[in-house]
Amino acid sequence: MTENPVDPLVTHVAGAGYADMPAAVVEKAKTFLLDTLGVGIAGSSGAGVEALIATVSGWGQGTGARVWLTGERLPAHSAAIVNAYQIHCLEYDCVHEGAVVHPLATILSALMAHAERRSAAGRPVGGRDFLLALALGVDVAAVLGMAARGRIRFFRPATAGGFGAAAAIGRLEGFDAVQLKDTLGILYGQTSGTLQPHAEGSMVLGLQIGFNARAALCAADLAAAGVRGPHDVLTGPHGYFRLYEGDDFDTGPAWSGLGRDWQVGQLSHKPFPSGRLTHGVVDGLGRLIAEHGFAAADIAEVVCRVPPLVDRLVGRPDLPEPAANYAKLCLTFVAGAFLARGRVDVPDFRGEAALNDPLVHSLAAKVRVERDDNPDENALDPQTIQVTLSSGARHEVTLPRTFGHPEAPLSRAQNLEKFRRCAGYGRRSLDAEQVDRLIAMVDDIEHLEDVGSLVDTMMVPAL
Repeated sequence: MTENPVDPLVTHVAGAGYADMPAAVVEKAKTFLLDTLGVGIAGSSGAGVEALIATVSGWGQGTGARVWLTGERLPAHSAAIVNAYQIHCLEYDCVHEGAVVHPLATILSALMAHAERRSAAGRPVGGRDFLLALALGVDVAAVLGMAARGRIRFFRPATAGGFGAAAAIGRLEGFDAVQLKDTLGILYGQTSGTLQPHAEGSMVLGLQIGFNARAALCAADLAAAGVRGPHDVLTGPHGYFRLYEGDDFDTGPAWSGLGRDWQVGQLSHKPFPSGRLTHGVVDGLGRLIAEHGFAAADIAEVVCRVPPLVDRLVGRPDLPEPAANYAKLCLTFVAGAFLARGRVDVPDFRGEAALNDPLVHSLAAKVRVERDDNPDENALDPQTIQVTLSSGARHEVTLPRTFGHPEAPLSRAQNLEKFRRCAGYGRRSLDAEQVDRLIAMVDDIEHLEDVGSLVDTMMVPAL
C-alpha cells in the first residue's frame, strides 16, 4: 500500500452504515457486547478494584459516567479506566486471535462512558449507532494487529485497542475524515502499554487498557475542540508500526477487507477466565479425558506442543505461591487447576487456598511446554496435547482451533450460561430479573433509544 493507510481506515469509519453490516455480523456484535458486559460485572470483584475506584475518584471533578455494577459516579475518563480494568482483570474477555488483541475491553469501556456523558447532556446514543460504532472500532483495532508480522512487542489490547476506541467515539460524534485523522493522531500521542506487566502478572496489565480507553476519550474531546493531530501515524517515520511493531508489517491484506470482512465476526470467546493462550491445554485435556476415560491420578506426563507465541507468553514456570494474575497466565498452573478440579473458573484463581493448593501444583509439575516450529510469530494454533499415563499408554490430540474460536464457537446457550455465571461473580450479585432484562435489552439493542440504560440495568446498590 503506497497511500497513507490512515486514509482508507477513516473512510471506512466515516462512511459505513448500519445497513452495511450483515445480519450474522450484527448478531456477533450483540453476542460479544453481552459477553463483555458480563465479564465487566464479574471483574468488579477483581484484585485492587476498590482501591482503584477510591484513587481515580480524586482525579478531577465530574459525574458523567458510572462504574459498572456498583454505580460510583466519576468523570467519564476515570470511569473508562475502571470499567476497562474490570473487563480485563479476570482474563475472561473476548479476543481477536488473528490480531492478538482483546478489542472490546478498550473500546466498550470508552464508548459506554462517552454514551453516558452524552445522555447526561441530553444527547442519548441509540442502539444502532452504538453497535455500528462498536463494530467499526473492532475493525480498526483488529486490522492494526493483523498487519503486524513480527513477534508481539507491546500490549496490543491497549495500543491497538486505543485506536479502535478513538475511532468508535469519533464515529458516534459524526466526525469527518479529517477530524477522525486528528483523533487518531492525538490518540497516538498518548498510546502506551508494555508486556512487562504480563510477564510479572501485575494488575497494571489491565490498567494499561484503561489508560488507552481514557486516551481515546481525551483524543476525541480535543479533536472536537479543533486541535489538530498528526495524520501519518501508522507508517510515518515515527509511526505506530515502526515504533510499536517493528519494520515487519503489511497493511495490504488486512486493509483489503475493510467494509467486507467485519472483524467483530472473527472474535473468539474465552470459555475460561485465564489467558487465551492457556485454553488449548484445557480444551485438549478435556477432549482426551472424555474420549479415553482416564483420571488425573493416572497421568505421568502432559506435553503441550505449541506455537512460539504461546510458549513465550504463557510457557512460564509454575510458582509455589503465585499471584492470581500470574497464575492465569501460566499454562502449567491452569492445566493443574483443570486436572485437580475438572474445571477452570473464576473461583480457581481467588484466595490462598486456590492459588496454593498442593494438588494443583503437583499436577502442574507433570505438564511440560514445548515450542513447535510454527513460523508465524502471532499464531495461537495448532496445538498438540499429548498425555502419557502411568501405565505407559499414550493419548494425543491436535487442535487446529481451540474451543471458543469462531470455527469452534460457544453456542448461544453456552454464551448465556457464561453471562449468568459472571453476573453472580461480581462484588455484588445481579438478581435474576436484572440478568434477564440485560439479555433482552442487548438482543433488541437496535430499538434502544439510549444505551446508557444498559448501565442503569446493571446497577446493584450497596445494602
